[in-house]
Amino acid sequence: MNVTTTSKIDKYILNNREEFQSLLLSEASNVATKINSILEEGNIDLLKNAEKIALFVAGNKREELIDFAEVEGISWAKHSLTLALKLEWIHALRRTLWHLLRENNPLNSNSKSLTDFYELEQNINDGIDEFLNNFFISYSKYKDELIMTQRNLVEHLSVPIIPVSASIAILPMIGSFDSYRMDIIKEKILNEISRLRASVLIMDLSGIPEMDEYTISNFQKVLNGVTLMGTKSILTGLSPQLANKMIQLGWGIEKDIEIKGTLQHALNDYLVVNSK
Repeated sequence: MNVTTTSKIDKYILNNREEFQSLLLSEASNVATKINSILEEGNIDLLKNAEKIALFVAGNKREELIDFAEVEGISWAKHSLTLALKLEWIHALRRTLWHLLRENNPLNSNSKSLTDFYELEQNINDGIDEFLNNFFISYSKYKDELIMTQRNLVEHLSVPIIPVSASIAILPMIGSFDSYRMDIIKEKILNEISRLRASVLIMDLSGIPEMDEYTISNFQKVLNGVTLMGTKSILTGLSPQLANKMIQLGWGIEKDIEIKGTLQHALNDYLVVNSK
């Protein structure tokens, strides 16, 4: 890039931060309404990050730009933020940089000036495209690795149903649960109940702080399946967050399902009863 022009753009961004942000926000109306929610949800400051990207692009700092794109891709993937918003935001940044380029290097009839201008504009496009390319590679790589890790965990999962008496078994549920893992667990639970001939299954949820709405719905199906097998379900270790989510979803406790505060309470009650 032409050093003089890029220096002007850099200085403008640094010295007129509010005007730069205002111009950028006017170019991205949909994202502008979600700035605060993205900051709260993913701890991602879009305005601050956009300034950093703009300075990397304007300064032709490609290594820094690529490194930052990779970090951004992982952050966006971790918090499952909408990619459409990211595209709109980066394209708005592209248009903002075009605007600043025109303001600092207006077209005239001088052929050299025209050549320099189009070269500068091409460099801006290349920088933005390089950011997007590395962002999406990083985003996809993180998501693919996450999916593979979860699938491997599920596929090699041995549902740890622990028999504690001739008729009572415990299922400690630990870690993150999505609908895919819940489906696999449902199948294995039903097979294990049949094999063990368990009349009571104690499911300890103390290792699960939270489930999403869809997974809770699938968990209800697991409990229904256990009931259809003629086995009584006892839930223990419900966290306040999970209990509150169930209440919000209008989940009523079926008569065949019992709730105990802790696994120890359930064992004390049922082992004592069965030992008499």
